[in-house]
Amino acid sequence: MATSPAPIFDKILIANRGEIACRVITTCRRLGIATVAVYSDADRNARHVRMADEALRIGAAPAQDSYLRGDTLLAAAQASGAQAIHPGYGFLSENPEFAEACVGAGLVFIGPPAAAIRAMGDKSAAKALMQQAGVPLTPGYHGPQQASAFLHAQADAIGYPVLIKASAGGGGKGMRKVEASGEFQAALASCQREAQSAFGNQHVLIEKYIERPRHIEIQVFGDMQGEIVHLFERDCSVQRRHQKVLEEAPAPGMSTERRAAMGKAAVEAARAVGYVGAGTVEFIVGPRGDFYFMEMNTRLQVEHPVTEMITGADLVEWQLRVAAGQALPLRQHALAIRGHAIEARLYAEDADRGFLPSTGRLRHLRLPQPTPQVRVDTGVEMGDQITPYYDPMIAKLIVWGSDRDEALHHMRHALAQCEAVGVTTNAAFLRRLLGTVAFTDADLDTALIEREHAALFERNATPDDASWCMAAAAFAQRPVGVAEDLADPWSPWAERDAWRLGGHATRLLEIECNGQRRRLGAQWRASGWRITLDEVEHAVRVQRSETELRADVDGHQRRLRAIDDGHALYLFDGNADLRFALHDPVVEADQPAPEAGDLVAPMPGRIVSLAVAPGTRVTRGQPLLVMEAMKMEHALHAPADGIVRRYPVREGALVAEGAMLVDFESDPGELPPQPV
Repeated sequence: MATSPAPIFDKILIANRGEIACRVITTCRRLGIATVAVYSDADRNARHVRMADEALRIGAAPAQDSYLRGDTLLAAAQASGAQAIHPGYGFLSENPEFAEACVGAGLVFIGPPAAAIRAMGDKSAAKALMQQAGVPLTPGYHGPQQASAFLHAQADAIGYPVLIKASAGGGGKGMRKVEASGEFQAALASCQREAQSAFGNQHVLIEKYIERPRHIEIQVFGDMQGEIVHLFERDCSVQRRHQKVLEEAPAPGMSTERRAAMGKAAVEAARAVGYVGAGTVEFIVGPRGDFYFMEMNTRLQVEHPVTEMITGADLVEWQLRVAAGQALPLRQHALAIRGHAIEARLYAEDADRGFLPSTGRLRHLRLPQPTPQVRVDTGVEMGDQITPYYDPMIAKLIVWGSDRDEALHHMRHALAQCEAVGVTTNAAFLRRLLGTVAFTDADLDTALIEREHAALFERNATPDDASWCMAAAAFAQRPVGVAEDLADPWSPWAERDAWRLGGHATRLLEIECNGQRRRLGAQWRASGWRITLDEVEHAVRVQRSETELRADVDGHQRRLRAIDDGHALYLFDGNADLRFALHDPVVEADQPAPEAGDLVAPMPGRIVSLAVAPGTRVTRGQPLLVMEAMKMEHALHAPADGIVRRYPVREGALVAEGAMLVDFESDPGELPPQPV
């Protein structure tokens, strides 16, 4: 890409955090632009703070007290001498009032004009505008009436299934699919609550749900000279809860004619609002290739790297140059697609528990090494904290290949190198997802994850006997120290390693992995460990380094990545991530046992609503309460038939992970309730 010698900015403030802040800093560093980071109390030692030339505190950990405080951000920009503000994505990136305030303070807002943000920010108004511009629209109700009975009637008239969408929304928040009329009111109330919490606006619209749709979006870019181009499409069909999981460019199966038609429609949509800067026009595409305007995101997208990989453009640099008044670096005729790119979002979340976010310190983190084919965008490093205040993304893995098959090969290899200790991640889920026939064959639609549920969620990694034996030998080989109450700590009788005079003592180990708990015997001999499992003795030798375990089990040699953090032993083989925990019955006997009927908070959050009154009899799977965490609502369900005795929490309360939420009594004969 040809670069202009004209100056851009001397210094900019980045009004965001995480990987997008790090991404902007990297581009600015290459262009010789000084950067000012901002941080909340939760981000004081974050990676983007460490990378920037300067950093300023903007408030407490909650986003509404820091990253959503436009006045504080403006004051920070002016105090630092920054000439411009880059909003990243999320937070205030699509807030027209903030864009106007930047201009009013004499600062450049590195994004589109406030009028364009406002025009596209209200989905209902945007659809009316797109209809005037001749852009195809999905059948639905996009008007101002918001009475629940009226919206219910509109949904009935459209025909089910329908999609309720927050008019001011994005990122999958404030969105619900409704299959039948009887489900509408509950879905509407939940959608409105989530929209109010995330966007401060509970206005919704109703659309016909297109069966087996693909989500294909077009990257557009405009400059102040009136030139608008598109940089082709991205397929973002693989989603969970309307949030993207995998993205790729170009879209598999896209014909030249359809690409031209969608690109033209996207450019017309941008032109209709006088667009300047980076934006994305999103379309729903039906099975026959018919496409409908869904929304326009007036900012850079999380998945923009796949576009960069196939075009060679640095879209952040384009943003900076356009915001400085320069013309687009390339015109439409000079843009071309080269190869294929795929992005996977590595999150701190538990896919097997409804994608609940996971919080904690990254006691160990390993990501792929960047190469010309593999790019890693991340906002965290080993030792950093994943907090409940923000999106739990750990990294984006972006790969490039000469074609889709080669890109898939690189992505599988990249995911095999991902390791994390301290939080649960979706790495194993992503590996399974890439291994499905549907994704491999590009049989894509937004329900792919639901269609492949059995392959994705019902395959808990079950360790083979060799893995159990390796774990037992590794635990038995741990340093055990010496007794502290003997006068001579150097005496052999002070050792606590089960040594016996004249014989070989067997140490009994109780080990758990993926919900299984097994008892193994470990006995040391001159030739190595003898591990007894299910009355079968195995010869085991293990050699440990800080991050690797070499083992010989009955003559079968294996080498695995291994992390022993004192709490558990983690084994990574590039496919399954196994966590082995050693249970000490003496220690556990001293721990208070939880009440069998207690339902506890799976993560920190806020109680949104209590679904039933105390004393109510409920059936297994019935919703008992709704809690909000990381701006998403999560329903907790009855683990069995029984009675809700009481709620120890009230609506609006903030709760910690593990806090008791429901005092629940199961019916006789039911299995003991487990946290849901």
